[in-house]
Amino acid sequence: MKLMDIVVPGAIVPKLASADRDEVVAELVDALVAAGAAEPDLRDTLIEQVLEREKKGSTGFGRGVAVPHVKHKNLTRMAAAIGLSPQGVDFNALDKQPVYSVFLLLSPEDQPEHHLEAMEVIFSNLSKDTFRRFLRQGETAEDVVTLLEEADTQRLSG
Repeated sequence: MKLMDIVVPGAIVPKLASADRDEVVAELVDALVAAGAAEPDLRDTLIEQVLEREKKGSTGFGRGVAVPHVKHKNLTRMAAAIGLSPQGVDFNALDKQPVYSVFLLLSPEDQPEHHLEAMEVIFSNLSKDTFRRFLRQGETAEDVVTLLEEADTQRLSG
């Protein structure tokens, strides 16, 4: 599995409007709905489920990144949105630092193995300093797509 198998190019938000965690989650779910990756009637439920998951334990893993995620029975395919925050978002991250890059992953409930594989692909890239730095510097959705494609190519060759 590659990043470009998961990330919906139309759901990349290079400059998040919000600096509030809950609003960022809503903004990224809205981006996925607008890109056709989730049905509009699921919007509120998905936001609610992601925020419920955040209450159990933050997905702000430190180093300026967060990966909120949720599985839902009415989703037919896995899809991720990426949001970049120039000012940083308080995600209650483990290292208590602001989050600048957010991957929001939606997965069908009946595909737990694909969900785990997607999380592994996302984390293996986010664990690289260079990837995080270039991601944070992305100015446009095209910049982010180029980075993801390069990361996918390096992963396959390396």
